[in-house]
Amino acid sequence: MEITDVRVRRLNTTNLQANKMRAIVSITLDNEFVVHDIKVIQGTEKLFIAMPSRKMEDGTYQDIAHPIKAGFRDVIQTAIFAKYEEALAALPREEEANAEETYGETPTEA
Repeated sequence: MEITDVRVRRLNTTNLQANKMRAIVSITLDNEFVVHDIKVIQGTEKLFIAMPSRKMEDGTYQDIAHPIKAGFRDVIQTAIFAKYEEALAALPREEEANAEETYGETPTEA
């Protein structure tokens, strides 16, 4: 199975300390099947992806779609992170400064 497209549908660049969700992504597999609402989340040490899920009656969440093997999850995660980094690099300069200020860093002049 091949990932034939990755689209960053929403990119969060504001209030990064309060909101750990960085992006919402869709992937296309073999030009035949799309999975929407994969989230890029900032964990305590690194980014990770959260597959689409729904809230159950007991308050827990259950994945709607997910890879069965860890190796394919790594393939998905690598493709998503590459597209996420590309989307961040394409941001206008002032949005980058806003994102840096949210982290408490001082933007530098080029």
